[in-house]
Amino acid sequence: MHTLTDPHLLNDIAEIGRIEAVPRILETVAHITGSRFTAIARVTETTWTACATLDTLGFGLVPGGQLVLETTLCDEIRQSSTSVVFAHASAHPLYSKHHTPRIYGLESYASVPIHRPDGSFFGTLCAIDSSPGNFDEAHVQRSMELLADLVGNYLDKEDQLLEAETALSTAQRVSDLRDQFIAVLGHDLRSPLQAISVAADSLEREATSERQQRMLAHIAAGVTRMDGLIGDVLDFARGRLGGGIPVSLQESHTL
Repeated sequence: MHTLTDPHLLNDIAEIGRIEAVPRILETVAHITGSRFTAIARVTETTWTACATLDTLGFGLVPGGQLVLETTLCDEIRQSSTSVVFAHASAHPLYSKHHTPRIYGLESYASVPIHRPDGSFFGTLCAIDSSPGNFDEAHVQRSMELLADLVGNYLDKEDQLLEAETALSTAQRVSDLRDQFIAVLGHDLRSPLQAISVAADSLEREATSERQQRMLAHIAAGVTRMDGLIGDVLDFARGRLGGGIPVSLQESHTL
């Protein structure tokens, strides 16, 4: 069996694999049909791919395994969106002559379509066995269609969860970039602010008029305020980026 490389099919297999209820669903299908092979298959216009299987028949298909689409009944189910269920192929007026039971040596067969809530076709929930089945076909069909609806709803929830995770990851990256920009900006502002402070100190020593001293006092006050604001920005950035906020401990004397 060749290694599956189609990214879309691999994503479909992974999506089914993330649904915790799938193994129990396949066990339930095996129980109500008596079939020794049950599966969820992704069926497209060109491919039949197993996404999850329960195999005590020795059919040999595992997730990622593929069948030639034209040899299956699932292509007909995809096109008609109708279920196909029969318990005894060789005694059936239609399926005794159909190529699928003959190719795979099947006697009992049940396959129902899986649709997402938006109505798009995903694939089939199916059960097969080489021995005739002992089940009520109408009851099995109704039960499997309910289980297929459940799988379709799970797929929709998986899509919503993946979209939410992607949006959250994107928002986190944007937030990290913003915080990094703030940190860099804070550091870059320190250099010109230091130059302003040094220049003001130098001018203060040469100031001769009261007006010049007032202006330099305003500059010094502005530098002090700017330095405090930059310090707050850097503390915020360190806290957001995981560097921690520096704490200065001072001994306190109480009376």
